[in-house]
Amino acid sequence: MTDLIRYLILRWRHDPASTYQSWFLWDERIKNFRSIRRGLQQVVAEITAGTFGVAYRGSPLETVVHSIAEQRQIFKGADHAFLWKPKLRIPDIYENPVNQKAFGQRLDTCLCCNTEEHVVSAVHAIDARKIKGLGPAVANLLYFLHPSIMPPFNTAIVNGYNALTGSKVKLGRWEEYLAMRQGVLKLNETYRSLLSNDLGAIGGLLFDLGSGRYSAPPLENDETARKLWETDLRQVREQSAKEARILAAERETDHTHTEIQGWLRDLGHSLGYDVWIAANDRSRPWQNGKLGDGCLSVFPGFATETQGAQSVRLIDVLWLDRESHGIVAAFEVEHSTTIYSGIVRMLDLALGSEAQALEGLFLVAPDKREADVREQLKRPAFSRIADLKVRYLPYGALEKDRKAIERFGHGLKPIQAISHLLTPA
Repeated sequence: MTDLIRYLILRWRHDPASTYQSWFLWDERIKNFRSIRRGLQQVVAEITAGTFGVAYRGSPLETVVHSIAEQRQIFKGADHAFLWKPKLRIPDIYENPVNQKAFGQRLDTCLCCNTEEHVVSAVHAIDARKIKGLGPAVANLLYFLHPSIMPPFNTAIVNGYNALTGSKVKLGRWEEYLAMRQGVLKLNETYRSLLSNDLGAIGGLLFDLGSGRYSAPPLENDETARKLWETDLRQVREQSAKEARILAAERETDHTHTEIQGWLRDLGHSLGYDVWIAANDRSRPWQNGKLGDGCLSVFPGFATETQGAQSVRLIDVLWLDRESHGIVAAFEVEHSTTIYSGIVRMLDLALGSEAQALEGLFLVAPDKREADVREQLKRPAFSRIADLKVRYLPYGALEKDRKAIERFGHGLKPIQAISHLLTPA
């Protein structure tokens, strides 16, 4: 059985349509961890202050869960468990202030702690309150806080785990999730060399098994069953070939993101600025070299212990004054990722000590997404955007005018001229 699972994982890892390739190795996935953590901090702050409200819609929790649900197929539908169901009055964290406060306190505990013992203890504590409708779907929030401790959770992952192990884990109960979690940790330990310390990898494997993309190897020692299973694997490979066009389109999206960063890098240099490229994007191939070529490799005067420092390091492009080393402009390129993530990174920069010389915050996105961006900014979580004067820079305008700006431009005025001020109104 061990050999069959190892063989399955190897085939799964190399399948371009697997969750491993399409989500776990996705460069943008890492950026979302900080944004989701920041969003959960906002949830806790509003619950503590008594301003969270009595509805899911429009709350900071909706914004966080929505940003999780938009992350490729594995988290599709992650928001269903948090939607207010008035006839059932669940989940009972909106209209019940005691339950709401308990939920906020446990989230705060998980935000502050970093040990398995404390996280599991917080889970037991919230389970003990028996809050109606608040089940293991919360584990998806905890995964983004502690990816090496808490695996993600949904119906497909449970089904995949049961198929792979012969278990009978049921949905909706925390004790079932915690039992499954122990099994997932053991599986991950056994096959760690093929997976990761990040439980998103094995979560993705279980998701692909439970959603029917892959069949689990037979539990019994039956040669006929094994041959049928191997036939299924071959069929998956053939199906993957048919999905190549869809994957190519997704990769083109990632390529477009890199291309826009490259334009902004070259434009910044031509205008006389030092340029910082997001720490996890610097090694991306661009033209005849790397995206980070000619850019800062160390952030001058950047205090890593500053609040939001790690988030700022992941902003797509920063322009800095060459003499003062102050950040002059920040650019977040949003093509396939959630708008929320980029806005949160900008908030971390604008509200931090590194923003003393900041003159411009720019959200760079396709022309057709501006209406969607403005709709997103109506959320209460983005109420401070108007004060920050974030501007929308369309791809089309940047592509059309960047060469002229490189030749004749000076300072930020040309960029401001082709962008639009964003307000939630």
